This record gives sequence, C-alpha cells and structure tokens, in this order.
Amino acid sequence: MPAEAKADSKNARPAPGASTPARSGAAPTRPHPMSHPASPPLTERQEARRRRILHASAQLASRGGFDAVQMREVAESSQVALGTLYRYFPSKVHLLVATMQDQLEHMHGTLRKKPPAGDTAAERVAETLMRAFRALQREPHLADAMVRALTFADRSVSPEVDQVSRQTTVIILDAMGLDDPTPAQLSAVRVIEHTWHSALITWLSGRASIAQVKIDIETVCRLIDLMDPSEG
Repeated sequence: MPAEAKADSKNARPAPGASTPARSGAAPTRPHPMSHPASPPLTERQEARRRRILHASAQLASRGGFDAVQMREVAESSQVALGTLYRYFPSKVHLLVATMQDQLEHMHGTLRKKPPAGDTAAERVAETLMRAFRALQREPHLADAMVRALTFADRSVSPEVDQVSRQTTVIILDAMGLDDPTPAQLSAVRVIEHTWHSALITWLSGRASIAQVKIDIETVCRLIDLMDPSEG
C-alpha cells in the first residue's frame, strides 16, 4: 500500500453523513443489499461541497491515476480547507472508493435512460455490465485509481466499500427486473459482482482482452437463468 494511503487510513476520522464501524464487542450488522446506511442527511451546502470534492477527485484521477490524487490538491481544486476534506473523506482510499460509488450511480442513471434490450435476464445483465465496463474503459486512469483504492481498502473503509457493492447490486437487479430477489438470486448476483470486479482488474493489468472480459461476463451471467425463484 502506498505511504499516503497507509497514513491516511491510520488517521481516519468519521466523515459527515457516513456510518461508523461497530464498537468492539458489538454485534455487526449487514444491511440488505438494496438498503442504504442509516446516517444523518447532508445539508444542501454540505452536499454541494461533497459533489465538488468527488468531481475534483475524478478529474485528478482521470489525468494521472491513483498517484495523481493528492489530498491537498483535491482540497484546492474543490475549494475546501484540507481539514474539511478530511472530515468528509478520512483518506485518499476513502475518497476514491466513494468516487467509484458516485461513478456507478451516474452509470446507473444513464442505463435507466436506455435500458438493456436482451430477451433474458442473463442477457440484460451481461449487456448492462459490459456497458458499464466500456464506460470505465474510456477513462482507464480513473478506473485504475478506483480499483486500486478498492484493493487497498481496509476495515475502516468498509462503509464506502459496502456502498459500491450495494450500487453494483442495484444495477444488476434493475437489469434483471427484480425488486424482491430470493437468497439464491442474491448469491448469484454476488458471484457476478466478483467476476465483474476481477475482470476489470485483469483488463487493467493487461492480462485480459476486452473480448475475454465479454466472454467471462456472459458466462457468469448464465447463473441467473439457473436460479429458480421458488428456491431459497
């Protein structure tokens, strides 16, 4: 892990509106994939500030990848004090994982405007994930920065990582046309998420072509057709 990522993670402070890890000895809770973490809503001013920060993060990452995202430069670009930035995002890893969730949210909005046209749920999910993949492909430095942040994320970044997972789940379930998935269907969705993430990593590292990624995504999406809604 890069020195800045380690130092930032070590000095992490709770961000405004973010959930906090459970105290030692307390029973951990896992929210439903479709739910959102309980946290105080941001004010309009706070939300605008957060949007500026995420935009600055994405812009810097698009230009130079993970190493280009320096917290001081993000603060200057988004016109917030450095201390304020750390209150929102305790480390660069927190920030870039949140940036990925934000990018996925934008993708979801685009996908809803033009839904996938496949005849089966498996075809629709495969088309959806490949469209999301190609969107990331157009910004390889940004994609690499966000994926590296997910890889570096430790337990302190769990709330942000969970947000990414929830957003990905919602995108897949939307393509499937499901509002109330069975446990078996959710299990299939998790496997699809893992495969999509792994495919993204192997492509970014130059170990897989776009054609191979497409084959892997289409193959794993066939799990959807194997899930009997009456089971689970």
